[in-house]
Amino acid sequence: MKVPKQITFPQDFIWGAATAAYQIEGAWDVGGKGESIWDRFSQTPGKIADGSTGNVACDHHQRWEDDLDLMQSLNLGAYRFSISWPRILPAGRGAVNEAGLDFYDQLVDGLLARGIRPFVTLYHWDLPQVLEDEGGWPARPTAEVFVEFADVVSRRLGDRVKDWVTHNEPWCTAFLGHMFGVHAPGYQDAAKTAASVHHTLLSHGWAVPVLRQNSPGARVGIVLNPMEVVSTTQSEADLRAAALQDGLTNRLFLDPLYGRGYPSDVVEYVSSQNGVAFDFVEPGDMDAIAAPTDFLGINMYTRIVIDTKNGARDPFQSVIDDGKERTEMGWEVYPPSLYNLLCRLYFDYKPASLFITENGASYSDGPDAAGRVDDSRRQTYIRDHLAQARRAIDAGVPLAGYFVWSLMDNFEWSHGYSQRFGIVWVDYETQQRIPKDSAFWYRDAIANNGFALPDPS
Repeated sequence: MKVPKQITFPQDFIWGAATAAYQIEGAWDVGGKGESIWDRFSQTPGKIADGSTGNVACDHHQRWEDDLDLMQSLNLGAYRFSISWPRILPAGRGAVNEAGLDFYDQLVDGLLARGIRPFVTLYHWDLPQVLEDEGGWPARPTAEVFVEFADVVSRRLGDRVKDWVTHNEPWCTAFLGHMFGVHAPGYQDAAKTAASVHHTLLSHGWAVPVLRQNSPGARVGIVLNPMEVVSTTQSEADLRAAALQDGLTNRLFLDPLYGRGYPSDVVEYVSSQNGVAFDFVEPGDMDAIAAPTDFLGINMYTRIVIDTKNGARDPFQSVIDDGKERTEMGWEVYPPSLYNLLCRLYFDYKPASLFITENGASYSDGPDAAGRVDDSRRQTYIRDHLAQARRAIDAGVPLAGYFVWSLMDNFEWSHGYSQRFGIVWVDYETQQRIPKDSAFWYRDAIANNGFALPDPS
């Protein structure tokens, strides 16, 4: 009988889980919190698939202590969470809501008391609505005010929080929120999209030195959602379409962050197709965006497959062959993409270190009569992607940690509560938390700093 292959990780590898404020906190109008663009968007009829809102979500704002105990029981070494901007600055700027800061202050202390390392994301899409009314991310002043927000939060938490993320997935902020209209604030405008790309990146660059000043010895980075882009054929049309898709998805953000400016092919495409001039770029902006960082976080779920022949009206439409395994989001399950992506990012851009800041799968498996949640598909997904992460480390990639998405089922943006990514089941009526089988598997993998792969035979 063959011995199962044992996968082990470096001793300092960080094992964590991730959430986002709007997706779990609830308490949308409690304790002095202001309105966010997601409060407004989710309460607008027709915007969310199941008609739900994040008004209550997982009620984490009230149940945070129990949730921290749950994290500790799962052996988590780190917890990545985001700060609700309107909970801190209800008007987006100016007067600070001390009750909001107190919430995150006690959360950080509670994590540290349980031996869990806090990773703070400043922006996970919940812009104060008042700033949106003034122009939102397409307007340059929003980038300036973001620095004020970063300053307020890091002054309060910077003595204890030593891992900071400026933005989560600026691609989603720009494209899902301003080009495709499926995320808040819900625009379909190419000019707003391009300006949003620039101003989110600019706000990141401006915030980096502020975070370093307020949190001595801190590690500062940004989280992107890059994807491997492949073409189904080697035809000129497919290869050109794949290259441009890579530009729009990946290089548009990576190139300026690593000092290369905006990719010329993408600028030319956006200008020719949409008449958008990059006239919002001012002297000094690109140097600011390229501020040195300590890590790059990547959120990875699937890949993009380009096929320009099989009925695709848009060369950037992702076509997944029939018969491929998919999650309930319709996303192809292809773990080797994680290895390919990590290697590409490191060897092309040489970030100081990398984190997998989100990785997971949506499956709706619920509790049986005995209260057990058998989510073997999610467990396999996590295991196989972690195995690819270990391959990348062996190839020389400085991968420092892995955060599963998500700690618990939550409000999945435009999908509402119809998609479940959590390793912990949440009953939204009672707010009961039930760890799924994947949570117990992950707990044991953390305890062992690795796991065994099944015998392929």
